[in-house]
Formats: sequence, structure tokens, C-alpha cells
Amino acid sequence: MAKLVPQTHPALHAIAEEVPVEDITSPRIQKILKDMRAALHSYKAAEYVGLAIAAPQIGVPLRIFLVEDLQKKKKDAAKADPPHLPSLVAINPRILRLSKKKQLMHEGCLSVKDVYGGVTRSTHATIRAYDERGTPYERGASGLLAQIFQHEVDHLDGILFVDRAEEILHPEEIATHRRAQTAV
Repeated sequence: MAKLVPQTHPALHAIAEEVPVEDITSPRIQKILKDMRAALHSYKAAEYVGLAIAAPQIGVPLRIFLVEDLQKKKKDAAKADPPHLPSLVAINPRILRLSKKKQLMHEGCLSVKDVYGGVTRSTHATIRAYDERGTPYERGASGLLAQIFQHEVDHLDGILFVDRAEEILHPEEIATHRRAQTAV
């Protein structure tokens, strides 16, 4: 099984290569998708679960990401916050549109252990990509899914969220930060 690579791995700091469309259904690409899912499922960090992963995060410099809401698998999924996300595969994704409206959003990353931060992201995003069967699609998103699209495409462009973060929080600061937000 493929494992998450450390923050210093070269694949995380380079522009990933496009997958030839005719290769999307190949055993090689299907194995990469399987390895990405396994790495996402194996992620453990306090009470957090992973929601998405890009191929460079397992050391594969290809333009692939997937979204899989692991909250669904929990018994208390009905109480999940945020609401469930769709499962999707994006191969050779391109951001077509970003809203002018932006918001400071907090995020973490499978590749940057125990660090969270605020990144200003567009509140809406539309991508064009291929699914795992090689079928092209367009998908618009708002809120968390739009944030994920931007975060994962950044990975494919060799950018980590800490490169864009306006603030960085370490585990011991997160609880204090949450209390301050809920006190408002």
C-alpha cells in the first residue's frame, strides 16, 4: 500500500503531469486511485478525518485527486458537521471559474502533520475533469467542496496550504482558537 509522503517530498513541490486520457482506465491509474483511497483511509490525526487526497501526496506526480467523505463511515454520520460531501475522482482537473467572493477558511492537510491554518479561498469554484472511467465532467461547488477543489488543485501545482496560509495553528492552539470562535 502506498503511504503519505513527508512534506519535504519533491512530488509535493512540483507541477504534476497530466494523465493521457487513453491511460485513465489502465491498471496503473486504477491502482494509483486504489492506493490513494487506502492512504486517505489510513490517515489519523486527533479527531480529524481526511476528506480528499491528491496523487502527489503518495509521491505520484500526476494530476489526480479524489474526494471521499470518511464522516459517512462513522456511526454518528447523521450529526456530521459539515454535511456529507460527494465522492468523486478528478483526473486532469482544471478550475474553470472561481467566485470573486472570498473568505478566510481554515484547513489542514494530510501532508503537513499537526498544522492547521487560515487560507483565503473563493467561496465557489467550478472544475472540469475526467472521472475514473475517462468520462469528462464539470462540477460546481460552494463552501467546503469549493475549498477542497482549490486545495487539491494547489497540490497538483506544487503548492501546499502553508504556502498560502495567513495564519498557522498548531494542535495546542486549535482548542483555544475554537473557543474564541464559538464565544463570538
